[in-house]
Amino acid sequence: MSFVFDVAAARQAKAIGKYNQAIQNRNAQVKEQEAEQLEKKLEFDIAQFDKQFEKLEGEQIVNTLKSGVTFEGTALRIQRSNAEEAELTRQTMAYDSEIGQAQKLEEANFARMQGQLARQQAKVAELGYYAKAGESLLRIGGYTS
Repeated sequence: MSFVFDVAAARQAKAIGKYNQAIQNRNAQVKEQEAEQLEKKLEFDIAQFDKQFEKLEGEQIVNTLKSGVTFEGTALRIQRSNAEEAELTRQTMAYDSEIGQAQKLEEANFARMQGQLARQQAKVAELGYYAKAGESLLRIGGYTS
């Protein structure tokens, strides 16, 4: 009777391994989607930043011209400095997004590795149950002491 239970346990171990691997593969897909969302968020955030920067830059130009100052000297240096600062902000936003995306992709890889490990562990358990079933058959047949 042990033989029947061992074979059933082996099949169950295999099914559990496949199920756990499928869960981890799904987790990996979710992490990859999160990485894609970070890329889209970056595009949106930069567009919003550019929109706000253009508005502030326009206000600065209007205020400078209203004060009677021409665009040379200090006014030009301020405008150039603001443009450099804006570019640095864009680069920082892009860098932060790339780091976040890399983390999500690494989490996806780790989830896949966990899934593969679960599958391998299930295969080992499955083989163990089949070996135990074979042992039971040998005992029934009188081949072992």
